[in-house]
Amino acid sequence: MKKEATVIERLIRKLEHHELLSDEEKRALETAPSRVDNYKRHDVIIAQGDRPSEVCLVLEGVVGRTKILANGGRQILGFEIAGDLADLHSLFLKGMDHGLEALASARIAKVPHKTVRNLMERYPRLALAFAWDMALDGAIQREWMASMGRRSAYEQTAHVLCELLIRLRAVGLAPDNQYDLHMTQEDLADAFGISAVHVNRMLQALRRDGLIELKASLALKILDIQGLKDAAGFEPAYLQ
Repeated sequence: MKKEATVIERLIRKLEHHELLSDEEKRALETAPSRVDNYKRHDVIIAQGDRPSEVCLVLEGVVGRTKILANGGRQILGFEIAGDLADLHSLFLKGMDHGLEALASARIAKVPHKTVRNLMERYPRLALAFAWDMALDGAIQREWMASMGRRSAYEQTAHVLCELLIRLRAVGLAPDNQYDLHMTQEDLADAFGISAVHVNRMLQALRRDGLIELKASLALKILDIQGLKDAAGFEPAYLQ
């Protein structure tokens, strides 16, 4: 991959939560051919129904995994952050049953499927690390389903803020328990299945309870981590 060393280090750091990689395996990731595309907020990266021939690595920004319903409604199924392989499973699908959308300005490295398959064949530990990454995506999806079905809007909001903190920390992007939220309240509404007005009320409630500080620029600071976890009923084991 072209010289995006910091972000490749984030990908490696994430994968090594499961499988330690050799210097040769790390170099193979760093030098794999790719191209980098830039996207504006709400640009479609991959449309539902597409048959991509590349895997998307998020370099900067936040990407939403989206499902567009027959009535035009949008459901956000997950958030992909810097260091995430947003659609690794596209290696095995005949067509995408969902899409990817930039929820903020985003830079995406696109790695040909052929390159990824070659890496997996040549380096078995990379193949295991990629398989773990897809399993982690599945665990996050199951947790989101539990949130949608059984957690209140207040709990859902607190839960996703906790999840983002842990995931961003894992790749070195949440110093001092602060991070840029990036997505809008409308995006959060489409993730939670509630209105943007309701999302705003929940964020204000978390602020009043002394759990978070949120600036107009969407810079978020978690003031009471344990309090936020308790409010969400957050158990981080699913994030491995």
